[in-house]
Amino acid sequence: MSASKMIRGTMILTVATFFAKFLGIFFVIPYQAMAGNEGTYLYTVAYTPYSIILSISTMGLPLAVSKFVSKYNALGDYDSGRRLFRSGILLMSLTGLVGFFIMFLGAPQFVALSNVTANNFDNVVLVMRVCAISILIVPVMSLMRGYFQGFQSMGPTAVSQVIEQVGRVGFILVSSFLILKIWKGSVVSAAVFATFAAFIGAVAGLYVMLRYWVKRRASIKKMEEVHRNRPHRYQMPLGTMYKELIAYAIPFVGVGIAMQVYQLLDQMMANHYLTNGNLRDIIVSDLTMSDQKMVMIPVTVATSLAVSAVPAVIISYTKGDLRDVNDKITEALQLVIFLTVPAAVGLSALGYQVHGLLYGITANDYPAIGGSILTWYALTAILFSLFQVGASILQGINHQRVTLIALGFGVLVKLLTNPIGMKLFGGVGAVLATDLGYLISILIIMVAIRKATGYAFISVANQCVHIIVYTLIMFLVIWLILLPFGGSGVPHSRILAAVAVTLSVIAGAIVYLALARYTGLLRKVLGGRFFKRFSRS
Repeated sequence: MSASKMIRGTMILTVATFFAKFLGIFFVIPYQAMAGNEGTYLYTVAYTPYSIILSISTMGLPLAVSKFVSKYNALGDYDSGRRLFRSGILLMSLTGLVGFFIMFLGAPQFVALSNVTANNFDNVVLVMRVCAISILIVPVMSLMRGYFQGFQSMGPTAVSQVIEQVGRVGFILVSSFLILKIWKGSVVSAAVFATFAAFIGAVAGLYVMLRYWVKRRASIKKMEEVHRNRPHRYQMPLGTMYKELIAYAIPFVGVGIAMQVYQLLDQMMANHYLTNGNLRDIIVSDLTMSDQKMVMIPVTVATSLAVSAVPAVIISYTKGDLRDVNDKITEALQLVIFLTVPAAVGLSALGYQVHGLLYGITANDYPAIGGSILTWYALTAILFSLFQVGASILQGINHQRVTLIALGFGVLVKLLTNPIGMKLFGGVGAVLATDLGYLISILIIMVAIRKATGYAFISVANQCVHIIVYTLIMFLVIWLILLPFGGSGVPHSRILAAVAVTLSVIAGAIVYLALARYTGLLRKVLGGRFFKRFSRS
């Protein structure tokens, strides 16, 4: 696949994923305004076990199936991908059913592990059980997304993600408004309908994938016919096929639940190492929901890059073209560093302003604690992005087991350093322990990539120097803008915070992109042909 095609696919998924994540993050603001802290708590407490079970139920399919289909398409074996798709529909229906029963029947046990108070226990169980319904559909939808991505067709996944999120968020806000404002119902009812929205969104996303399948089935069938008519063609047994697929999928599952595992460790350890009960609840909320959602904005770039980089690396690696593999690695790393470093640093510089704008300016310690955590937590986006893309590159070169080893060592470091960090620095200490865990994982991944491909990381070092310098200049511009608004501390009002954030984001983006374009960095990172199209548009 050409560099311009990889960039185009990356940009399509980046825009779609960013928009979907944007809705998933910012719907919390109007929802919290309507449902209050209780409604927000009921909604969010079910999502940690839900996310983990959903990741296991989908078996990391979008990327795993994408890798499998890309590999055998590159060999001209379109029939294997078709057989995997057909049998996978049945298998994913079964795993979705199993995941649903595990979460539905095991809801009381999951809630008990979260130390939920007795007066909220039954309500949280109900919300969690309603949330489980979407697991019936999502695995099948994930299989279809991965199949299309294996053909380097990112459009269906992009459109499906957007429609799924629009349907989910729209249903949450409309149902909450009707229940709480029109019908004067209970917060519990609003939370139940809010979690049922995951099922509504999944149905909408699956409908989009089915429409694309009907539309493109004929062209895919033509490619399959070419292989089917070959003499002496080899038909891979289903058992061998799924053994290979599972080998691909397990590391993807590990990557998919990495952040949830780190969050779960913070939740469990906070009860032991943060002694102030009120501050503990605030810190846990910021680490696992409020600030974490903001940190995920830059991380979505890495997620999109992971989806696009895997098929490209697989095709070149399958052909034995290590030079092209190294070129693809450089493109992926340059893109993730170019996009996430300024985004993370900018969010860190605006930590107090963003937290105050989104979650309010009050007389208590909420804004100060949340702003401090976001200031440090934002930089974690760089490490998680590198971890995500590095793990995807390992998938492309058939070294996926290293991802699990790296994740295991990272979690171990987090376990060992989290108590010390929390004792010494509170919530910021938990963030630093997370950073150290990811850093260890990234070092292991990079060493493995170097050994497997001979990749010289000096290839991206020069661009990294430029990116760091331009980011520091951008940071200085943001700092100067914040001075008239009282500096980078807790803002005086939401209006001032909104003005400061808006001016800083616009000015920072203009300065960074202008420097990148003037020095030629933008052309080097995005590619010449894409840059020409961008300039003409």
